Amino acid sequence: MQVCTPIEAAHALERGDWTVVDVREAQELALVRIEAAQHVPLSEFVERYAEIPTERPIALMCHHGGRSAQAQAFLATKGITETLNVDGGIDRWAVEVDSSLNRY
Repeated sequence: MQVCTPIEAAHALERGDWTVVDVREAQELALVRIEAAQHVPLSEFVERYAEIPTERPIALMCHHGGRSAQAQAFLATKGITETLNVDGGIDRWAVEVDSSLNRY
């Protein structure tokens, strides 16, 4: 499975090259979120994954990278393989990309 850094994902998101999907739960998004990211919580992922556009690569993220790796593995079972796991999740994003984001 492919991974990317938060910096790579942020640049690709800004350019519109990738779709960034946050698989954290709603209570986590209430603490901190990336507005441009699509939200499909892991608890609803099996039912809602089809909402994710597949015409460009998908970068998946969570708090640290574990749940997004699960989502990435699930997408692979559905034949969706142009995916990347954002290494370190939103916690690393807050350190390397946007220090104004809350960390929890």
